[in-house]
Amino acid sequence: MELGVGMFGDLHVEGDGKLQPAHQRLQELVEQIKLMDELGLDFFGLGEHHRPEYAVSVPEMVLAAAASVTKNIRLGSAVSVLSSSDPVRLYQNFATLDGLSGGRAELMVGRGSFTESFPLFGYNLADYDTLFEEKLELLLQINKEARINWKGKHRAALVNQEIFPRAVKDALDIWIAVGGTPESVVRAARLGLPVIFAIIGGNPAQFQPLFDYYRRGWQHFEHPAEKLQAGVHMHCFFGTDSQQTADAYYPQYAAQMNRIGRQRGWAPYQRQQFEQGRGPQGALLIGEANEAIEKILYLQETLGLTRFAAHMDVGGPAHLDLMKSIEIYGTKIAPKVREALGK
Repeated sequence: MELGVGMFGDLHVEGDGKLQPAHQRLQELVEQIKLMDELGLDFFGLGEHHRPEYAVSVPEMVLAAAASVTKNIRLGSAVSVLSSSDPVRLYQNFATLDGLSGGRAELMVGRGSFTESFPLFGYNLADYDTLFEEKLELLLQINKEARINWKGKHRAALVNQEIFPRAVKDALDIWIAVGGTPESVVRAARLGLPVIFAIIGGNPAQFQPLFDYYRRGWQHFEHPAEKLQAGVHMHCFFGTDSQQTADAYYPQYAAQMNRIGRQRGWAPYQRQQFEQGRGPQGALLIGEANEAIEKILYLQETLGLTRFAAHMDVGGPAHLDLMKSIEIYGTKIAPKVREALGK
């Protein structure tokens, strides 16, 4: 199982409510990714957002900067909002990143849980489903073929068009972020794409039927069994003492959940939810190393994971606190998980 980190570039919020400058957060991200690489973590994924509380609107730019200071870690988006992107340009950007990093780039695409990018780039939310399906089809074709003939509804046709540069090893690794619907799971299985589920609430074991459904679909469409990949993306934060870590992190975490929740009609986030999430059956890995090791191994056994992504910057923790969390993940958690799995 691959062990890595995901981030959205959340801006730290000061006590007076003032947001950290975005350029400062971008510089911190590069330093944090450099540490992940030095600690031997397998991958890093960075999300795309177009909102004031996030620093990153173009993940590939930050990842290109990180490519210059890292050697081994895989660098990808988590996610790129394909529905409001041009597949040609998206492929070119990540193929360029692939070249800069020596073949370490990967691309994770999704519909996006926020919708700001649709009006920003001139797309109609009424086309939410068809935009994604059409653009995914084109992106996968570009990834396979340098010369494209293609026609769709939402962009100009491509007639005998060559697309450069190409990925270092002929094709990019393209992941798809799926929601909790059987339709999304079947699409990924049919297309032979690795999947990742964002599990941020409830009991992760409730996702087991979807993982099983994906595996059955993968087999039904006769893809090679050894190429099946399935992962989770979960909120995490690590410290040396479980309760102290939770107590210090809760105000930042709850504030971010409430900022988002107010726009989506969620009830105010409660400490009880937080503590239940941190429990053995919950979806939060917030505390000390041994708790995290136990939960990751449980998830791997229950869901059959090949990838675990620790989403660490929810609410914008301070840079030094994030560096400490990454250090604990890389030096105490990842080695024990790998040892237990015989890696």
